[in-house]
Amino acid sequence: MRMRMVKSAEEIEFIKNGANVCDIGGFALRDAVTEGIPEYEVALASTQAMIREIARRYPDSELMDTWTWFQSGINTDGAHNPVTSRKVQKGDILSLNCFSMISGYYTALERTMFYDHVDDASLKLWEVNVKVHEAGLALVKPGIRCCEIAHELNKIYEEYDLLKYRTFGYGHSFGVLSHYYGREAGLELREDIDTVLEPGMVISIEPMIMLPEGMPGAGGYREHDILVVKEGGAENITKFPYGPEHNIISAG
Repeated sequence: MRMRMVKSAEEIEFIKNGANVCDIGGFALRDAVTEGIPEYEVALASTQAMIREIARRYPDSELMDTWTWFQSGINTDGAHNPVTSRKVQKGDILSLNCFSMISGYYTALERTMFYDHVDDASLKLWEVNVKVHEAGLALVKPGIRCCEIAHELNKIYEEYDLLKYRTFGYGHSFGVLSHYYGREAGLELREDIDTVLEPGMVISIEPMIMLPEGMPGAGGYREHDILVVKEGGAENITKFPYGPEHNIISAG
């Protein structure tokens, strides 16, 4: 596990291509959203776009385990909820998770979106989660411990009395994903992980809060970017935009 935490230049280039494939899936998903469309149809559009792009870039690779989770409304209460036949309605909170797999290397893109409009309560929650996300992006650099990042981001949620709605850790490693042993557990952005970040590590920033059904702004809010740790800082290899300025999908 410790050996796998630091990637080679060749692996990082591979992961960058995977992140770009996820961006393509994200744009295909956004284009597919219309009023009344079932979640599974939106997810299919995204997955098909990613598989075709992987086949184009890597014509000799295996095409396995690339998929999209897309949830709407209260179905967004879990980041990894299954796709359903629920139909998208105006004002819905939406959650996308584009997951590309290229020869065993996995990457992901996750975003909060709204269809047509966003109510005031939801907008405030979304803006706080974006604030936490941006703070996390700024914290990733060599020498900082995973637990330090988690504690710093907790402070922002506490400021808005939202820490109790946080769902899990703030990020994790990327690289090879095995069905048998998972990913590198020692590179999770949680309070109990004291691993020190160093150049060559690849890690996500992905804060999420979930407000229970019946509360103002109910649903799950989640942003996710992938960063490559470098000398003096980190490179964000996710290019799909995040936040209310970009991800309120017009019904026009």
